[in-house]
Amino acid sequence: MMGKSKEVRLASCAAILNGAMAADLRQFDVIVLGAGAAGLMCAATAGHRGRRVGLLEHGGQPGRKILISGGGRCNFTNLHCGPQNFLSENPHFAKSALALYQPRHFIELVDRYGIAWHEKTLGQLFCDGLSRAILNMLLAECKLGSVEVVLNAQGIQVERTAGNGFKVVCSSGVFTAEALVVATGGLSIPKMGATGLGYDLARQFGLEVVKPRPGLVPLVLGGDEARWTELAGIAAEVVASAGGSRFREKMLVTHRGLSGPAVLQASSYWRSGEDLVLDLAPGRKVLTALIEVPLKPGVRRDLASMKQALRTVMPQRLANYLAEAGGPKGWSNRALDACEEELHRWAVHPVGTEGFEKAEVTAGGVSTDGLQARTMEARAVQGLYFIGEALDVTGQLGGFNFQWAWASGVAAGRAV
Repeated sequence: MMGKSKEVRLASCAAILNGAMAADLRQFDVIVLGAGAAGLMCAATAGHRGRRVGLLEHGGQPGRKILISGGGRCNFTNLHCGPQNFLSENPHFAKSALALYQPRHFIELVDRYGIAWHEKTLGQLFCDGLSRAILNMLLAECKLGSVEVVLNAQGIQVERTAGNGFKVVCSSGVFTAEALVVATGGLSIPKMGATGLGYDLARQFGLEVVKPRPGLVPLVLGGDEARWTELAGIAAEVVASAGGSRFREKMLVTHRGLSGPAVLQASSYWRSGEDLVLDLAPGRKVLTALIEVPLKPGVRRDLASMKQALRTVMPQRLANYLAEAGGPKGWSNRALDACEEELHRWAVHPVGTEGFEKAEVTAGGVSTDGLQARTMEARAVQGLYFIGEALDVTGQLGGFNFQWAWASGVAAGRAV
């Protein structure tokens, strides 16, 4: 996308949000459903190619999830983004789009608009200011591409036209186009307006849908493990493992179970009935002092010494809990070795997740088997595209889902 003068780029976007559409502008080359990250990126990309684009949003405001992301500072990409950072039934599907539009390309756009940013841990990039800067940038790009944005387009229904185009009927009128891009997102955070429209449209046109489930979501503990919730507010560095994937970051104990980056990451790979395995002292041998022979002065083989050893690597309340819940069966070297091993492979048994209400993303979605990887177009339905969170492509925590939105949006925007 080409930039114009700074004054034009940073101009108010109110006109494209509030302007009424004349009757002769109801016919487009491209209709994009959903004005989230992927939809805005796709619409702007197509508009810059000279395509007449109508961007329909069922809510009253575009980019609502952009505004709340990253604690209001928008973790807009990740420097280390690659196919390995995504979960999908087809792990190869995302490769083409991610290679086509990389983090450096989005950074160039951000820099062109003079938006200050900084890198946090693990390659995560955030705005220095508020997330609205990213949304305003995308809206400005849409304006430069003469994209028509229609808000409050509710009750959307889609059908094929006689000429193999698409007709969209909604509360805002009737719209036709030769290409339709579905960027309606997933089911996560329903208070932001999430719906299953994208899945309904996929099924309507014969595409399969991988059962959606909450991703990047806190896990709930029950039974005896509900005692963990007495430690609510405690955070500690752990390695959380589920589904063959491991994540070393902070874990947070909540009033319902476990959260924090490590657990959120693992939650996307966790399945009901499986264990979540925690290394509670990654890279550390905690009980060495209790196993040494002879013991150092002041060191005893008892519960108090064990608690003291654990406190050197984790918060006191967590150390006390683990010592009491997982203390050795006796104080022999063998028993202490087994206890040390358990600290690094502590299995918990979540009874569920906190659901789509607390999930940052939706895992699963429109199956990629029916789509072209380079363009996001449905193989069996010419002119129909699916992008962003609606697809069965789910990024890990840390800016990866936004990069997928940008990359899939550009892929479709260049193809329509």
